[in-house]
Amino acid sequence: MVRRKGRLYLVSTPIGNLEDITLRAIKVLRRVDLIAAEDTRRAKRLLGRYRIRASLTSLFEHNEPSKKEILVKRIVEGEEIALISDAGTPGISDPGFRLVQRAIEEGVEVISIPGPTALIAALAVSGLPTDSFHFFGFLPPKGGKRKRRLEEIRELRGTIILYEAPHRLLRTLRDLRDICGDRQIVMTRELTKLYEEVIRGGITEVIEGLGGRQIKGEITLVVAGRGRGG
Repeated sequence: MVRRKGRLYLVSTPIGNLEDITLRAIKVLRRVDLIAAEDTRRAKRLLGRYRIRASLTSLFEHNEPSKKEILVKRIVEGEEIALISDAGTPGISDPGFRLVQRAIEEGVEVISIPGPTALIAALAVSGLPTDSFHFFGFLPPKGGKRKRRLEEIRELRGTIILYEAPHRLLRTLRDLRDICGDRQIVMTRELTKLYEEVIRGGITEVIEGLGGRQIKGEITLVVAGRGRGG
């Protein structure tokens, strides 16, 4: 008798508020043989909240190239494995792409369990056009790659969505203004959490409003496309 291959589940988890998890996600996480998590310590907090007692293993940026082979082998042999990131949807500016690609190569069924993702939450509340948008994740930190990416962004008519770290926020806002012009922008911080914040305005206006503040938390920037909204 030929043993049936298992499945790989991509399970979206809350981006802040632990109540933002679907009933289906909880059901899958309780059922699988193994959960691969970007950070097992953070995963235990979520799993403990919902009394999910599952075996855990780590899958992060630096071990994914080798770990994916081990996990796919287990799935091919019949196990069901769920992948979760620290927050949001696996593979979206988080580990997971290489594992998914390898699973597909081996004919493994990959199933998405949809849920929260910061880029869509930020776009929805931005008030900027949603009919066409471009997601770039984090900008290159410096040099020619950063300048070329910003020049690419400058020419796009669709709304642009970026992630940024607090310590680079003001620099990124200034670079956006210098290369793309003083467009309308929406800065969201700590979405779904206690200190959630949404700031709207021209880039210069937002920079001035942040002056002297110590910025913390997860940040998503939503920027008007060329000729749209500023």
